[in-house]
Amino acid sequence: MTKYEIMYIIRPTVEEAQRKTIIETLHNIFPAHASNVVKVKEWGTRELAYEIDHHTKGYYVVVDVEATEEARAEFDRVIRLNEDVIRYLIIKDVR
Repeated sequence: MTKYEIMYIIRPTVEEAQRKTIIETLHNIFPAHASNVVKVKEWGTRELAYEIDHHTKGYYVVVDVEATEEARAEFDRVIRLNEDVIRYLIIKDVR
């Protein structure tokens, strides 16, 4: 399994209950594909460096995972389809 660090930003207009559901849905992809979520850091609402889709703020989430290629690809597919996620980045962790 490969270690990845994933950061994504959720629209600031999403209500807390819906935001928790989005986070849970995204993170449940990994155990369903024989992978592990190691650590989740919710940074909360922060200013964006530049405007994205007419938003100047976003809710940041950083996740460390140990994932198979299949799990990473499925996460990538699902997060692209989620309209409440305005940006994401998946980085292979070499630490």
